[in-house]
This record gives sequence, structure tokens and C-alpha cells, in this order.
Amino acid sequence: MKKTDSYNHILRYTGLFGGVQGLNILVGIVRNKLVAMILGPDGMGLISLFNSTLKLMSDSTNFGISISAVKSISEHYDKNDEAELAKTVKLVRSWSLLVGLLGMFLCILLSSLLSKFTFSWDGHTLHFIFLSPIVALMAISNGELAILKGLRQLKKLAVISIYNVLGALLTSVPLYYFFREQAIVPSLVIMAIIQLVLNIAFSYHIYPLRLMNRWRPMSKGFGMLRLGIAFVLAGILGSGADFLIRSYLNNVASIETVGLFNAGYMMTMTYVGMVFAAMETDYFPRLSSANKYDFTFNQTVNRQIEVMLLLVSPLLVLFTLFLPILLPLLYTGRFMPALGMMQVIMLAMYFRAVYLPVQYIPLAKGDSISYLFLEAVYDIVLVLLVIFNFDRLGLIGAGWAITIAGLIDTLVVFVYARWKYNYKVSSNVMLYIGIQFPLGLLTFLLTQQDNSLLYWGVGLFLAFVSGATSMRILRTKTNLWNSLSAKILKRFGRNDKN
Repeated sequence: MKKTDSYNHILRYTGLFGGVQGLNILVGIVRNKLVAMILGPDGMGLISLFNSTLKLMSDSTNFGISISAVKSISEHYDKNDEAELAKTVKLVRSWSLLVGLLGMFLCILLSSLLSKFTFSWDGHTLHFIFLSPIVALMAISNGELAILKGLRQLKKLAVISIYNVLGALLTSVPLYYFFREQAIVPSLVIMAIIQLVLNIAFSYHIYPLRLMNRWRPMSKGFGMLRLGIAFVLAGILGSGADFLIRSYLNNVASIETVGLFNAGYMMTMTYVGMVFAAMETDYFPRLSSANKYDFTFNQTVNRQIEVMLLLVSPLLVLFTLFLPILLPLLYTGRFMPALGMMQVIMLAMYFRAVYLPVQYIPLAKGDSISYLFLEAVYDIVLVLLVIFNFDRLGLIGAGWAITIAGLIDTLVVFVYARWKYNYKVSSNVMLYIGIQFPLGLLTFLLTQQDNSLLYWGVGLFLAFVSGATSMRILRTKTNLWNSLSAKILKRFGRNDKN
């Protein structure tokens, strides 16, 4: 029964956040379509460069509090230690405020340098000064999110996510419509404020705002910060890789190329990746609480991979098939040069579904050095591959770089986890990979030929096989299907009596 309940839990909360993320994707698609029509590739490229630079500054100064705080709060939550929970929440909020202010001031001081490095001239220095409060807002906001995740406030997190994308849609699009590119900076600031207001509104309701007012209690957070140092370095590497890739594309090609790359990346790695964000919200706190029990820990990781792979694979086949229709529909025809890159990247999503649950093992174990090592390997390989492949194949080459980097990362992560943590891949995981990945590969090969009848006939058949296989396996592993059927029958039976 425990086995069934475990699969049920994973599927239930993945379904909850998957549904929420589906709504978020829908709203995000509407927003991106409107922004793409208003600003075009150049404007999208400018937004992308600003965002990647701000993320770099945030990840460089937040000391990994958003990660280490989830682990600390989750552990106290499982022990029902209310006194320590309240102290930890105060500690997280106090340090989030401090590192946020640090990040904002550094962004102001380095604004000229950031402008020159990102755009090859200092004409955007003032823009980075005006954008600097976003770094502080992000730090405080991420601290509150960490508190909600550690306390397992999953439904509140789902509601926040929906309100956030709606707020972004309703504020940014009118600004872009009336003020065009001049609205980019104020729009980004407003969206950061909306995110913060939503997070504190839900978080303060559980734990009203209290901050440490003396240094000695504050110093207890150094343990959390020490754990976070490696996360900071990993964040710098990740954001730095993103920043370097976009700056490289801007300097060797054009800002329009950055816009095309960003559109392709958003539709694949970000939109499809939202399914993985659904996993992280519930999975990481649950994995952290099981980190001292080897069998349960190993089982938790493998079951998460199984469910993610089975849920995501049919969606990947369908998404790959409909990309030629979705890209001009969701953006405009001017973004079609990114199509080939996106079709290749869809293969990388299979690797991501498999390695991402394993990648959380160092985080749950508090092994920040291993986490840093694995992140460094991926980021260095990714940057080198993008530079090498874009120079020879253009945007399609960048897509192959992301996919090859994903394959290498999968191999490295699994070998390292086996050696360091004695993690063993289950036979079920290997079986599902052997079923679903070939279907994805065949779908990609279909995109390389021009016969429409073959494309849609074989493609939809592959989607059916992938979906039917996943549904059959999930039905055998959970009782959710039976529960749902019983509820429907009960409802109809009640209606018949009436």
C-alpha cells in the first residue's frame, strides 16, 4: 500500500502543479505573443539580455539562501519544532533583506561595466541603475518562496504562480503597446514588485513579519550561508553561462539573433520546463526529509524519474510535431528561423526529465561542493559547445549544443551519484527510457522530411503509442484512476436519484 500511496503522492502533486503550470504557460503564451508582435525580435532580445544580466547579479549575491532555507525549514517542519521554525523564518527574512541590498548596490556600482560587457558600449548604464532594485526584490521574494516551500504550502504556491503570470500580462502588455521599448525597464520593475507583493501576502499570513534586531542571533545564519556559498558559485556559473551565450550571440551576430534564440529557448526549455518546476516544488522538500534513509531516499528519486518521464514523454512528442504551427502562432512568422533549433532541443528535454531528480541529491544531502562540481561541468560544456556549434551551424548548432550538453550532463550526474551516494537506477527507469526515448527520436527524424502525410500519420501514431504506454503504466502503479472513476460514478449515481 505504501508503494501505491507514494506514486499517488507524486502524481497528485505533479498533476496539481502541472495543471497550474499549464495555465501559466497559456497566459505566458498570450503575453509573449502580444509582446513579440509589439516589440519584434529586437525588443525580445533586449528583454532577454536585461533579464540574464539581472539573474547573474542575483545569483552572484544571494548566497544560495533560497536553496539552503528550504532544506533547513523542511527539516524543522518534519520534526514539528515550532520554536526552531519561527527562528529560522526570521533568520531567512533577515538575511534575504541583507543580501538583497548588497546585490542592489553592487548592480549600481557595476552598471557601466555590465552595460559594456553585455552591449559592447555603455549606453545602457542608466538602465541598469534603474533595474538594480529588481535584484533586492528578487532576493526578498525568493526568501519568502523558500519559506512557503519548506512549510509545504503547495496550494498557496500554486495560487501565487497563477496571480503572478496574470499580473505580468495585465501590466506589461499595455505598457509595451503605448511606450514600446521605452517600457521595458519599468515593466521589469513592476513585475518584480508584483511577485514580491504576492509572496509576502501569503507568507506573512502564516508567519507575520519579524526580523532579527541583533547581530548575535543573525550570526546563526552563517551555517546556512556556508552551505549556500557553493550554491552562489553554481548560480554564478549558471547565470554566467546564460549571460555569456547571449552576449556572444549579440556580439558575433545581432540582437535579433538573441531574440530568436531566446524565443526558441523560452518555448522549449522554459515552457516545457515548467512541468519540471512542478516537480521541484514538492519533490525537493520531500527528498530532503528522507536524506538519512538510504532505501527510502533511493526509492524516492527513482519513482520521481519514472513519473516525470511517463508524464512528459507524450507531451514532448506532440509538442515536437506541432512546433511548425505553434511557433508562428505563439510568436510571429519572423521567429521561424528558430524552428530547427527548437526541434533539436526537444531531445534534450528527455535527458532533463531523467537527470533532474538525480541532480537534487547533492542539494538534499547538503553536499554543496558536489552540487557546484556538477553545475560547473554542465555550464562549461554548454558554453563551449554553443560557441563551437553556432560558429558552424548557426541557431541549429546552438540547439545541438544544448542537446549534447544534456546528454553529457546525464551521464556525468548518474555516474557521480552512483559513486558518491550509492544511488542505483531502478530497472523500471531503464525500461521506460528504452520505450519513450526511441519514440522521441523517431519523432525528431520525422521533422527532417517534407512528406506531410508521412509526417502527420506516423507522428500522431507515435504520440498515441507514447501516451497509451504512459497511461497504462501509471494506472498499474496508482489507484488514482480507480478513485477518479469512483467519484464520477458516485456523482452520476447521486444525480440519477435526484
